[in-house]
Amino acid sequence: MNYKKGLLAALLAPVLTLGSGALANVHAAGFAVFTHGASALGQGNAVTAHTDNPSTIFYNPALMNKLEGTQVQLGTTAIFSSREFESATTGATASNDSVFFPSTFYATHKFNDSLSAGIGVFNPFGLGTEWDDDWEGRYQATESKLKTFNINPALSYRIIPSLAVAVGLDVVYADASLERKLPSTALGIPGPLFDIGQKFEGDGTGVGFNVGVAYDITKDIHFGASYRSQVQIDIKGDSSTSLAVTPLDSSGRTSIKLPPQVTAGIAYQVSSPLIVEAGVRWEGWSSFQELQLTLDNGTPLAPTPRDWHDSFGLNVGGKYRLTDSAAVSAGYVFGNSAVPDSTFDPSIPDAKTHVFCVGTDFNIQQANIALAYAYQMYEDRTKDNTIGAPLPANGEYRSDAHLVSVSLGYKF
Repeated sequence: MNYKKGLLAALLAPVLTLGSGALANVHAAGFAVFTHGASALGQGNAVTAHTDNPSTIFYNPALMNKLEGTQVQLGTTAIFSSREFESATTGATASNDSVFFPSTFYATHKFNDSLSAGIGVFNPFGLGTEWDDDWEGRYQATESKLKTFNINPALSYRIIPSLAVAVGLDVVYADASLERKLPSTALGIPGPLFDIGQKFEGDGTGVGFNVGVAYDITKDIHFGASYRSQVQIDIKGDSSTSLAVTPLDSSGRTSIKLPPQVTAGIAYQVSSPLIVEAGVRWEGWSSFQELQLTLDNGTPLAPTPRDWHDSFGLNVGGKYRLTDSAAVSAGYVFGNSAVPDSTFDPSIPDAKTHVFCVGTDFNIQQANIALAYAYQMYEDRTKDNTIGAPLPANGEYRSDAHLVSVSLGYKF
């Protein structure tokens, strides 16, 4: 029956693509989110080789040894995303605007000159799109949401004065939902064509690890690199329709693989007030080759190919300290897309991206306030495939996002 393959794509696209919709591709390909600290955002996230705050738990935990005493930091980023579609078939347009708030908490403690520890809680992947119920791509997606939470304890050890390493644990919880429409003919219902509401909700937890290294090449030149492992999450959930009596009304399960990630950078202390860094990023999306869902009522569903490929990104940024208590920063990020033209669809509107960032930091005695703004511009993406037939929603997709970030830190 045709509805089976269509259901598979609809159910799994938001779960396995985890949000290329709104939080997705915020400085990364696919659906990874790298907005995990205002000071870092202001520098284009070029902070793998240097740091001055606890958000380094995410970017490179080996740098925790450079933080004195006990430090904590809270932060959030308001992401205002906008998406537009223009049909290649009819010329009709559709759009959606969303606001999301990925947030962070970090705490670090330096036991001695060799050993430091910390813990971070952040949202490494995310999703949020909401299209009108009657738009051309309604059989692919109308509303998609995903939240992920990573609890990341980490230890950093200084081997020699110039070299530190770190290891951490990633405990990732994912909660996903997708709503879309189904044509009545997909369920073999005779009579005039009408739309049926369909929804999938599921959640699960997976465990991975992360490591980092920080090396002072000279007193002014520093190297840093970090790695986060692939995390497999077993998702269990429920599929339901507005009719409530179809083969699609059943509990189900699947496994998703969050990709491994590598970042590396070289920082240069140009002068006492100015530090700059350039970095690279790799994400192993080639592990995402297909979607497979099993319904507990025994309805057979064939896998749907995704055929994603690994992606690379570049970033550069710097911070200039105006006084002991104030600094300004700027940065740029480029990221390519992990999604090939053959499997591109509205639930994964990933594209090459350019991000322009500025920020400022203020130290007030033992407290720190960091503010940042970034504009993310996606290159236009054209869909021209059969995904979502009979209404594939082929045409032009345009997206951008404004990011406003704040972090509050305190040193004990």
